[in-house]
Amino acid sequence: MDLALLRTFVTVHRAGSFTRAAALLGLSQPAVTSQIRTLERQLGRPLFLRQARGVTPTTIGDELAHKAAPHLDALVEIAETGLDEDSSLRTLHLAGPPEFTAERALPALTELTGDDGQGFALRASFGNAEETLEGLAAGHHDLAISTARPRGPLLTATALCDEEHVLIASCRWAKQIEAPTRPGTGASALADLPLVEVHESLPFVSRYWASVFDSRPSSSGTVIVPDLRAVLACAIAGAGIAVLPRYLCAPALERGEVVALHEPAVPPLRTYFLVVRTGTLAMPHIARAYDWLQRAASEWS
Repeated sequence: MDLALLRTFVTVHRAGSFTRAAALLGLSQPAVTSQIRTLERQLGRPLFLRQARGVTPTTIGDELAHKAAPHLDALVEIAETGLDEDSSLRTLHLAGPPEFTAERALPALTELTGDDGQGFALRASFGNAEETLEGLAAGHHDLAISTARPRGPLLTATALCDEEHVLIASCRWAKQIEAPTRPGTGASALADLPLVEVHESLPFVSRYWASVFDSRPSSSGTVIVPDLRAVLACAIAGAGIAVLPRYLCAPALERGEVVALHEPAVPPLRTYFLVVRTGTLAMPHIARAYDWLQRAASEWS
């Protein structure tokens, strides 16, 4: 059996569509369709059910993918290991949310860059979870950090770390606000206060209010800026209250530039996932970055 046909088959199985598989393989969609039909003729059985959106594997297709995929991934690992030994520096394409990627992932990964025989060149791009996962699935990135766990066999995700969210304000605002922990206050102590957020939908504030106060914020955003580091700067300047990851605002809290308005017994958390296309951990530079980020995350608090 032609290994090229099997490689195309496994890629279609993981991608869930001929079109997406063609983009990952660098082939035309008709070429992928032709290869799958050839393989189906050789086996005498249909491997996929064609649908309006993508394809669904038959029972035979699932069985073949389960048997063939590990061996194809092993062959890729052998080929990539040999290539790394004989070639120049590989490039790792990383994508993720701007603040977390800039503040945590990139400083950790830069320890692996450089032409030391095991390192790699690094290229990073920023985006939200949907953009990042779509880019990874399309082959634009090698490794992604996402706040959403992807579905389907094309992408494989591992929980990387949790971030704690903190309700903060400048000292000037804190002196004017009755503590929300006092009996009978809660979210009412924060009603109608100016809010600083990354989006009009108030994603961080709304999540905090729902988790801690079991309510919704009563104010709209006063300052909306699409970067958490800018939200912090505005909060320090006194623009209003904000909800931020503790790792991002911890230095400002220590310096007294902002104060935590509330310390709930169970703070709101958000999970980050480390995501790759299934099978690509056979490539040494991706596997090394993947493992390195997991080790680094064990020390993040």
